Amino acid sequence: MRKTPDGKEAGVPANKESDRDPGASLALLWGADDDRPRRGPKPKFTPAQVARRGVEIADAEGLEALSMQRVAELLGVTTMALYRYVPGKPDLIDLMVDTVLSDPPDLTRVRGGWRPRLEAWARACWDVYRAHPWILTATGLRRHAMGPHQVAWLDTVLASLEETGLTARQRHDAAILVLSLVRNLTQEALDRDEQGDREWDRLTTDQLTAHADRYPALTRAIAEGAFAPTGDDPLAFGLTCVLNGIQGLVASSART
Repeated sequence: MRKTPDGKEAGVPANKESDRDPGASLALLWGADDDRPRRGPKPKFTPAQVARRGVEIADAEGLEALSMQRVAELLGVTTMALYRYVPGKPDLIDLMVDTVLSDPPDLTRVRGGWRPRLEAWARACWDVYRAHPWILTATGLRRHAMGPHQVAWLDTVLASLEETGLTARQRHDAAILVLSLVRNLTQEALDRDEQGDREWDRLTTDQLTAHADRYPALTRAIAEGAFAPTGDDPLAFGLTCVLNGIQGLVASSART
């Protein structure tokens, strides 16, 4: 493809975050453009179909492998033709996030009050993040355009916390705290390398054997299994701690 003097692809819309039109991105996510009359032939694809192709790439190779050109190739169109459906890569990523989130869990079916409902929400998030770990990079904790599915997940968890008596800010912070735990554990799982872990364990054991008197607490903790695998449910311990903390806050709020 022909390049401009500054090295950019000629004729291709800018994809920089600073060049985005937030209104266009939100219109894409919420389907506000669907009923607008369009010039030219009827579109062959919907934005959702384009997003699903992007998801295929990100699931298989990571978000760094995603490009408008790759998605266009999967759809059998030119890169320029793809911009008819999605303004740019950042907008495509926002649409991909909302696509894989789909509908949130129905927490009204979960009995026992806010705590089991919040746990069910956390585990549903965990399932999505494990299936599509590129969401870590796609969302971060920055403010970004949110589609109807992402808003529905937030609305669902806030609704489950309304009975706690916590303030609106506390309910929101509690939801973000749980989500942050899920994100951290997802990142930890991505970073884990079994072979590297075994080598680290070996080298650490050698070092602590030689310097056990300098680090007695760490030496004892490792000997007692501090770094042993977490088992089949890596979410369990952290989620219990977080929920216990929220429960303590709820109890304290009720006494005031």
